[in-house]
Amino acid sequence: MKSREHKVTTYNPREGIYMVKSPIWVSGTGNNVYTLRINNKFCSCKKWQTYTFPCSHVLAVCRENGSRTDTYAPEIYSRQTYRRTYQANFHPILSENFWMDVPFSLTFYPPKYEKRTG
Repeated sequence: MKSREHKVTTYNPREGIYMVKSPIWVSGTGNNVYTLRINNKFCSCKKWQTYTFPCSHVLAVCRENGSRTDTYAPEIYSRQTYRRTYQANFHPILSENFWMDVPFSLTFYPPKYEKRTG
């Protein structure tokens, strides 16, 4: 939704260089200018590099030039990866009555915590 309000200026479509300007929002924020190098997966807002998922500026450029947004998302979020994840057979876990006994026990203690003044 946010990307619909951005204004895109194309600098070099062959190299994938764009300028994206955000509108002034009701809260008074916005009116920022971002440089986007879509071929290098770089946006000056740093969200694309940080989260590896296209930011609203990338979506605005894709809307402007008619490219598909899913080509800029990581493969892990693709439909093919989702389908491969769930194509295996899943089996329910049996009741504890059917579990094998093991020759050891696991004991977990809470971490030691010392209350400090102040």
